[in-house]
Amino acid sequence: MKKTFKLSHPKIKYPRLIEAAKNEAKKYQKRERNKPLPKGADFWDFDCKFGADAESAEVIHVAEINDKISIVEAQEWESFYLEIIAVPSNRVFVEREEEEVEVVESSESLDEGDEHEEGFGFDADEFEREQMEDPFADDDEFKETK
Repeated sequence: MKKTFKLSHPKIKYPRLIEAAKNEAKKYQKRERNKPLPKGADFWDFDCKFGADAESAEVIHVAEINDKISIVEAQEWESFYLEIIAVPSNRVFVEREEEEVEVVESSESLDEGDEHEEGFGFDADEFEREQMEDPFADDDEFKETK
């Protein structure tokens, strides 16, 4: 899709034209992603360009399209150029070195006065029993006045 979006119309308001441009870009991407991939390709990638016109358009990442259109809206441009070309691509996996994580196995990190294994600071079972007995014991609104 190579298109110059005009953002002036006698009957359609500016914010609606911006929304329409964003929606059209999103629909085009969805339509292209649903096409069958050629053999040997993992996914559809998109080569994108954005600018005031086709000559001054700069290469952008596909995730930046909505942000760029929002900038156009904030600066109130009269028109902008958007180019989105679907390209079959393969994923590239980068091997990472595993970082060593030190695991604390002793209970020294817990407070000495804390006798609970989970370290919550309260006994969850006891709290649950109290709530089951009378969940509104603290609330004055729910007590009957006689």
